Amino acid sequence: MKEFHLLINAEDVLGHINPEIYGHFSEHLGHCIYEGIYVGEDSKIPNIHGIRKDVVDALKAIRVPVLRWPGGCFADEYHWKDGIGKKSSRKKMINTNWGGLVEDNSFGTHEFMELCELIGCEPYITGNVGSGNVREMTEWIEYMTFDGISPMTELRRENGQNTPWKLKYFGIGNENWGGGGTMRAEYYADLYRQYQTFCKNYSGNELWKIACGPSANDYHWTEVMMQQLQKEHTKGIALHYYCVPDWNAKGSAAEFTEDEYYTLLSYANYMETLVTRHSEIMNRYDPEHTIGLVVDEWGCWYEVEPGTNPGFLYQQNTMRDAIVAALNLNIFNRHSKRVIMANIAQVVNVLQAVILTENEKMILTPTYHVFDLYKEHQGGDAVYCYHPNITLYDGTNDHNVPMLSSSASIKNDVMTITLANCSLHEEAELHGQIYGFHGTLGSARILTNEVHAHNTFDSPDTVHIEPYTVEYKDNHLHVSLPPCSVVEINLH
Repeated sequence: MKEFHLLINAEDVLGHINPEIYGHFSEHLGHCIYEGIYVGEDSKIPNIHGIRKDVVDALKAIRVPVLRWPGGCFADEYHWKDGIGKKSSRKKMINTNWGGLVEDNSFGTHEFMELCELIGCEPYITGNVGSGNVREMTEWIEYMTFDGISPMTELRRENGQNTPWKLKYFGIGNENWGGGGTMRAEYYADLYRQYQTFCKNYSGNELWKIACGPSANDYHWTEVMMQQLQKEHTKGIALHYYCVPDWNAKGSAAEFTEDEYYTLLSYANYMETLVTRHSEIMNRYDPEHTIGLVVDEWGCWYEVEPGTNPGFLYQQNTMRDAIVAALNLNIFNRHSKRVIMANIAQVVNVLQAVILTENEKMILTPTYHVFDLYKEHQGGDAVYCYHPNITLYDGTNDHNVPMLSSSASIKNDVMTITLANCSLHEEAELHGQIYGFHGTLGSARILTNEVHAHNTFDSPDTVHIEPYTVEYKDNHLHVSLPPCSVVEINLH
C-alpha cells in the first residue's frame, strides 16, 4: 500500500471545463455509423428514423456534449451533396480509406443533424479540404445554416428541412499533414485562410472555425499555425494523438502483459507533455487564450479483433482502456484553460469505443463507464488539485507512468473529484485536505476489476460502476483506491 497526501484549493481556479472536453467522434468507418448508429427505418432493432434508440439513450445518459462527423480521413473524400435527397437516388462510392466497401450515403447531413438533436449535443462537422473545393464547403454551410433565399436553402427545403440548423463547430480539413493532402504547414495555413473566408455566418449562426492542427509532437506545425492564423477567424486548432507504442505491432486489446500495460500507460500519459508544449507555443502568440486547443482525436489503437475486417478497426475495451481514459480526462480538466474540446475515437464499434453493438445487442464498455463517472465535471471550474506521485515501471523506464491521477472541479456548489490508481498491484491510501470549500459528502462511485476484464455480449456487466465508501469530515478526505480503479467523489 502506498500513501498519498492530496491538497485541493477551491479558491485556485485553473480554468473552465467546457462540456465539449467530453466529446465524441463518429466516422464512416467499419460499423460506427452503419449497424452501430444507423440501422435504417426498416430494421427490427428499435430506431427513430433509422437511428438506434438504445445507442441514443446510452449517449444521452453520459451527457455527450458534442459529436464530430463525418471523419476523420473519410471527411476529405466526402462530398456532402451525395448524402442528401431521396436515399434511393443518393450516389454510391467506395470508402477507400476504410475497408474498400461501398458507401451508399444513406446516412448524411439530415440524419446526422437529427442524431445530434436526439442526443441533445452540438454537431461538429469537418469540411473537405483534401479533395473538395471552396465552393463545395461554403455551399454546405449555406445549406445548413442560411434562412434566406438561395439555391441551397431551396434545396434544403425540398429535402424536408424548412428551417436551418444551428451549427457551432466547423473543422476546415482533417489531418491535412497526412491523408488530408500531405501538406506542409505553410501551405495549409494559406489554404485555411482562403477557405475560412468563405465559411460565412448566416442568419445569426456563428461558426467556431477549427483549423487542422499537429500530429502528436509536430511543434513546427503549431508554430506556423499560430504565426499565420488570424485570431478573429479561428476558434481552435486540432491536435491528434493515439496511444500506440509500435505502429507496426499494435498488440491485442484484450491480451497483454504487465509490461505492455505500463508501456501503453506511458504513451497515454505523454498527452500531458503534448498539451503542455503545444499550449506553451500557443501562449506566446495568444496570451489571451482566444484560440483553443481541440484534441479531436485521441484514444487507444490496437490490432483488430481476430476474424474481423482489418479496415474496420474493431477492438475490445478492457479496464486498461478505462485507466487510459481516466488519465486523459484528468489531463484535459487540468489544462482546461487552453483545451476547449476533446473527442475520443470513436463512439461506437471503432477503436476505443464507448459502445459496442452486435445486431440487436449493445454493451457499454469500461471506457463508457469512465465518461459516466466524469460527467459531473462538465461545465465546472477546474481547481488546484495536487499530490506527490510515484512513478511506476513502464517496461523501459523511458516514460513516466504516475501511480495516481486526479482532477477536481466545482459547479453549482458541488465539488467533483476524480481519481485513478494506475498500479496493478498496490492499493493507494489517500489523505486529502480541502481548502476554500465547506460541505458534506454527497456520493462516491468506483469502477474496478482485473485489468483484462471487459464486457461481452454474453456477459455485458462484468465491468460496471458500483457505490463506494469514503470518509469526509471537517474538510479532511480519506479514500482507499484498489489497484486498477477509477473513483468519483461528490461533495455538496
